[in-house]
Amino acid sequence: MPIDLSGRVAIVTGAGGGLGRAHALLLGKRGAKVLVNDLGGARDGSGGDGTMAEAVVEDIRRAGGEAIANGASVTDVDQVQAMVDQAMTAWGSVDILVNNAGILRDRTFAKQDLFDFRTVIEVHLMGSVNCTKAVWGIMTAQNRGRIMMTTSSSGLYGNFGQAQYGAAKMGLVGLMKTLSQEGRKYDIRVNCLAPSAATRMTEDIMDEAQLAALDPASVSPAMLALVCDDAPSGVILCAGAGSVEAAHVTLTRGIHVGDGEDAPERVLAGLDRIVDRGGEMVPPTGLEQSLYELSRVPGLMAAAANG
Repeated sequence: MPIDLSGRVAIVTGAGGGLGRAHALLLGKRGAKVLVNDLGGARDGSGGDGTMAEAVVEDIRRAGGEAIANGASVTDVDQVQAMVDQAMTAWGSVDILVNNAGILRDRTFAKQDLFDFRTVIEVHLMGSVNCTKAVWGIMTAQNRGRIMMTTSSSGLYGNFGQAQYGAAKMGLVGLMKTLSQEGRKYDIRVNCLAPSAATRMTEDIMDEAQLAALDPASVSPAMLALVCDDAPSGVILCAGAGSVEAAHVTLTRGIHVGDGEDAPERVLAGLDRIVDRGGEMVPPTGLEQSLYELSRVPGLMAAAANG
C-alpha cells in the first residue's frame, strides 16, 4: 500500500535546498503538513536568507500541500523551541522530525581551525540534539514519533579532509542507536540515513554526469520509509542514485587472550583472527559486547549460573 502521511506533522531542518528540499516536497506530496526550516546560510554556514524556505513552502502549496516556513538556526536552543512551538500552534502536534541541517568546512586535521571544528560539530550533532530534545517530550506524551538523523559515509567509513564532519556524523549514529532504545516504549522510532546526493555540499567534487545521477530526489524515498507509520527503528540506511543499502556496526568473533603479562603480544599476534569477519555479529545493544566477552572467559558464566 502507498505510504500515506495524511494528518501527520513533519519538521525538516535545512530544507531550503538540496536533500532537505527533496525531503520536504515528498513529505508534502504524501500528505504531511510540513514545517520547512532553513537558516538560508551559505555552504559553510555563514549568512542567512529566509527566502529559501519560503520558496519550498510555495512549491508544496502549489502541489496542494500544507506548509509553513521557519528560519531558526538549529544551534540556537531558543530558536529551535520557537520553531517547534510554531508547528504546535499551527497544527497541534509534531509526528516527524527530519534532522537534515548541515554545513561543510573541509580541511585536513593538521590545517583545521578548532573553531571551525567545533562549529561543524555544533551544527550537525548538537543541532540534531537540540531539535530532537525539543520534540521528544511531545512525542512521548502522544506515544508516537518518527525521527531521522542524517549521517554520512564520511562518518561511517572516513573521508580525507573531513575529520570534523565525520566525527559529527558518526556521533549521530551513537545518538540514534541509544534513542531508538529509549523511545521504544513510546513508539518513537529513530533511524539514520547516509545519503549520496548532488547538493551544494558536493557540487565541487563531482562531474556533471555523476551529479545528474545523484539527484537528491532519489534519496528521499529512503527517508520516507524511515519516518512512516511502518518505519523500523535503529536502522542505518544508505541511499543514492536510486540504490538503498544498510550499514552496520559489527562485532567479530575475535579471540580470548586473557589478562596475563603476554596479553598485549597475544593481541598483536592474533590480529588476523581478531579482524576476520567470518561469523561477525550485530549486537542489539552496547551491553551485548560485554556479555559476549564475558562468555569467552573459561568457567565464568557457568559459575555465575550456579551461584
